[in-house]
Amino acid sequence: MALIGAHVRDEDPVAAGTEVGAEAVQFFLANPQGWKKPVPREDAADVVASGLGVYAHAPYLVNVASTNNKIRIPSRKMIAEHAAAAATLGGKGLIVHGGHVGDGDDIAAGVDNWRKTFERATFPVLVLVENTAGGENACARTLDRIAMLWDAIGGYDVGFCLDTCHAWAAGEDLETIVDRVKAITGRIDLVHANSSRDEFGSSRDRHANFATGTIPPELIAHVVREAGCDALVETPAERQAEDIAFLRAALAG
Repeated sequence: MALIGAHVRDEDPVAAGTEVGAEAVQFFLANPQGWKKPVPREDAADVVASGLGVYAHAPYLVNVASTNNKIRIPSRKMIAEHAAAAATLGGKGLIVHGGHVGDGDDIAAGVDNWRKTFERATFPVLVLVENTAGGENACARTLDRIAMLWDAIGGYDVGFCLDTCHAWAAGEDLETIVDRVKAITGRIDLVHANSSRDEFGSSRDRHANFATGTIPPELIAHVVREAGCDALVETPAERQAEDIAFLRAALAG
């Protein structure tokens, strides 16, 4: 059965998930703006015993598509470290942004760097590549780019995370996005069910709660229903419980 949950604070993910009525939680295992290796969690046994579905999100700095060795090589190491840490928590997956190449670089080089990431290592939890909102040099913003990426990595054990806010920002039709993504990847393993603070096609990654965002809530629920997988809201914490309750009711109806 698909689970509905939320991205929560990492200090006490079980309590935070319980507070908003989540069946699954996503959290960072280290500073999302840093390069430090995750440290063993004192509450690991409690997280495992909670019965919650557990997802980890890689730090924002991770960019295995980069042609810069000082970014790409540490990024590969971080995926391995965070995947290992997620496995100790019974994690269902590690979400990693699709990344980008630098100005003037060939996008094909970034795609090939993704291929080398999976060619050279296997990971103890499923790595889920997430579509991103903006950037002409991004590897997973548009469906054309995702298709290019999947041609390179689709043969490996890799999953896909569909973010509704990011797809909206990229100018993709959410009515048909699930079928079109599955036609490319053959799978959607997780939905980040987020509304947006910005207009359609804005290229801006600013999440909003369902009641205050620009994406019709019924359209977000449609994506989750069609995807048929776990869904996590990454919306502002003060109304996450409301967002989760809306999805649960919409899917039950």
